[in-house]
Amino acid sequence: MNRHLQRGLRAAALAAGLACAAAHAAFPEKPITFVVPSAAGGSPDVLSRLVTTQVSKDTGANVVVENRPGAAGNIGITLIKRAAADGYTIGYGNINTLAVNRSLFKKLPYDVDQDLAPVAHLFDLYNVLIVPAASPVKSVQDLIGRAKAAPGRMSYGASGVGTTGHMGGELFKSMAGIDVTFIPYNGGPAAIQDLLGGRLDFIFVNSSEAVPLIKSGKVRALGVSSLKRLSLLPEVPTIDELGLKGYETVAWGGVVAPRGTPDAVVRQLNAELVKALQAPEVRQGLAALGAEPAGGSPADFKKLIDAETAKWRGIIESAGIEKLD
Repeated sequence: MNRHLQRGLRAAALAAGLACAAAHAAFPEKPITFVVPSAAGGSPDVLSRLVTTQVSKDTGANVVVENRPGAAGNIGITLIKRAAADGYTIGYGNINTLAVNRSLFKKLPYDVDQDLAPVAHLFDLYNVLIVPAASPVKSVQDLIGRAKAAPGRMSYGASGVGTTGHMGGELFKSMAGIDVTFIPYNGGPAAIQDLLGGRLDFIFVNSSEAVPLIKSGKVRALGVSSLKRLSLLPEVPTIDELGLKGYETVAWGGVVAPRGTPDAVVRQLNAELVKALQAPEVRQGLAALGAEPAGGSPADFKKLIDAETAKWRGIIESAGIEKLD
């Protein structure tokens, strides 16, 4: 190969590299669609909008939130999977869609490893174990003792099979060695109403839902599902410190993109999302809803997804939970 041809090839390669870098540097140059696989107004939607609004402010790009609820989040995740892998359609993925559903459903319309690219871990939410204010149960150990004294007689509910309220309850059952009945509900409010009406013995609910109930005197908080006490409820001990060592249920959420999205774009999206989590208004908004900002790299988020998938697969299998269609 002569020197002129070599120089020409090197120049062409350099030009292609510069063009590629320029393309990545220009991102985002059009609106970004952010898919939330749940209804408007729920925690995933409100928390996602806090972060995406800040990303819009920081980048000048319009981030459009599109709610696509249904099928335990599977509809929205499938929409992300099928989008062009260019970074302009991304969305919210959480403990359910990225971990629990993989063992809960007979077949999913997406493969987390093959179809999705982890972008960023956004935030963590925790649950609170509550009983009615009139309940004779005064503590976690009291609850465990009563459940052991009457196997199968006590019950708890949650807003559907596979939710953190359900999974947290199954983990509690397993670690405490008790036999209690799970009753699924079509939404959290229905489960709360039956708890207040004395038709359930206890439930695990999101901390932002629990706080108003606790402050109104309608329920008693026995413990929280985090490994450290929550700033929203500093007086409520963790279930871990009350004797079930290692007990933790985290309703985490983050961002995923279609598999094949360029690494440079994923890194840029990650940087913008992590930056947004540091904004005072975002941190205040998260705190008001009982959420804690996370962050980290795409690789960190992948490690979390893998660990949580294994954890909840074990609970689903040991509890004998029937797989969903």
